[in-house]
Amino acid sequence: MQGELLLYSRVKCPLCDKAKDILDELVKEIGISYKEIDIYSDDDLIERFGLMIPVLEWQGEILQYGNIDKYGLLNRLQK
Repeated sequence: MQGELLLYSRVKCPLCDKAKDILDELVKEIGISYKEIDIYSDDDLIERFGLMIPVLEWQGEILQYGNIDKYGLLNRLQK
């Protein structure tokens, strides 16, 4: 996999914390990298992702949002 995953999240978001835990596991397991972006850093991000977070995006494509599924994500990343 080339590139970096983007994790759109916000503070005090249990699903975001769960997504970060999953991504931290995948960093160790398959060597992915990700960048976390707080949607409250930009009004456009709040409008775009406000009800969807957490959102995982890779190369402009949304891979998953809401309740992140580790094995579904792993399957997508290995294609």
